[in-house]
Amino acid sequence: MSQASSSSSFRSLFDAALQDYTNQTGTRLEDHPFATQFERCRSVESISSILQQHAQAFHEFRGEGGKIIKALKSTVYILYTVSISAVLTEGISLVRLKTLIASVFP
Repeated sequence: MSQASSSSSFRSLFDAALQDYTNQTGTRLEDHPFATQFERCRSVESISSILQQHAQAFHEFRGEGGKIIKALKSTVYILYTVSISAVLTEGISLVRLKTLIASVFP
């Protein structure tokens, strides 16, 4: 499969996922509160910091802890790696990393 068709296929799947999120939540992902916070992020550390703040608030609310942070860091690492991939970057050039991560944490 060529890079162009791989990118096109990924873009189609991603667009469908964004639409599904909007249908299920009634909120466009770009309008999600996380999206604004992630807009300023330029590294895995800055993304992890925001997620850690939210996980801490969740911990205080629900009593959960380290498991959440470990899962969030793993997810951020994977999404960050995917977002900087040369093959995928062409197909998702208009979509930023924060949109990807915000879709994981509605």
